[in-house]
Amino acid sequence: MPKRAALLVAVALTLTACGSSTPDKPAVAQGGEDFGKAYELSNGFGTQAKPGEFPRTIKHAMGETELEKKPERVIVLDTGELDNVVALGIKPVGIAYTDGSPAMPSYIGEKGGTPENVGTTNNLNLEAITKLDPDLILGSQLRAEALYPKLAAIAPTVFSVRPGYVWKENFLLNAAALDRQADAAKMLEDYTNKANDTGTAIEKKLGVRPTVTALRFMPGRIRLYAKKSFIGTILVDAKIPQPTPSQVDDLAAEVSAEQIGKADADFLVYSTYGDPAKTAQASVLGGPLWSGLNAVKAGKAKPVLDETYFLGLGVLAANEVLDDLREQLGA
Repeated sequence: MPKRAALLVAVALTLTACGSSTPDKPAVAQGGEDFGKAYELSNGFGTQAKPGEFPRTIKHAMGETELEKKPERVIVLDTGELDNVVALGIKPVGIAYTDGSPAMPSYIGEKGGTPENVGTTNNLNLEAITKLDPDLILGSQLRAEALYPKLAAIAPTVFSVRPGYVWKENFLLNAAALDRQADAAKMLEDYTNKANDTGTAIEKKLGVRPTVTALRFMPGRIRLYAKKSFIGTILVDAKIPQPTPSQVDDLAAEVSAEQIGKADADFLVYSTYGDPAKTAQASVLGGPLWSGLNAVKAGKAKPVLDETYFLGLGVLAANEVLDDLREQLGA
């Protein structure tokens, strides 16, 4: 082990004396007091450095971080950061997967390489992170604010405010740390054009832009994902409307199994976070309320991949969702 890595391991072992889990953080992202402020809070994040210029200072959710050189060994602490770095041509050396999808997403596949596992998004392994000798750690304040000082003691660490509906801002922030801002901006421009084309093609084929509900079964809850969610932003960008129950200015509207009628739409996509047996999915899908939904009766209720529609949180996943919507809606 290199001398620097050995020293960092010693530091991490000291830091982990109190454990490496993230206290009081939910297994999946939720709203909260500052939820709607994420756009505002992200304003000004990034760098004033010119392309190729190092050292550079990155402004982010936890303050400022200086990068002495262009990062080569990157660790990602969530699926959004994974999508971001892979989109920019980088294979991370370490990754924290979610509890609900503890493997490389299929839509990324070999492009993501074979990074070492450094725990989960809510239970980071600081010793494993340190042993990888990273020169950049990418994550979010929502997921790991309490562990930021420990992570920053291991390597330069850059945090977004949160994953989710600010995925585009997060992409540009990560790109600033990786000196790939122009690439990220071009990818987002291409995505925007694709979203416009997708919505137009669907309307041309069907004569209307149908309403779409994004339903997710989770342990202890059922969600209709709304405007301030990853899938919600994609639907907004494609100008594909959601039915009234999903039009709240929030991450999601939660419903009970008895309220599943609120999920009805012209088209319905649904998925499960983690083990379906730990959710109400089977009882809902097998019940009379589900079979009475117009989308179900019309054969327009389709299961989709949770790792893409809800956990992708980046431009690669967003493009996959657009392709899938276009195919599912026959356009």
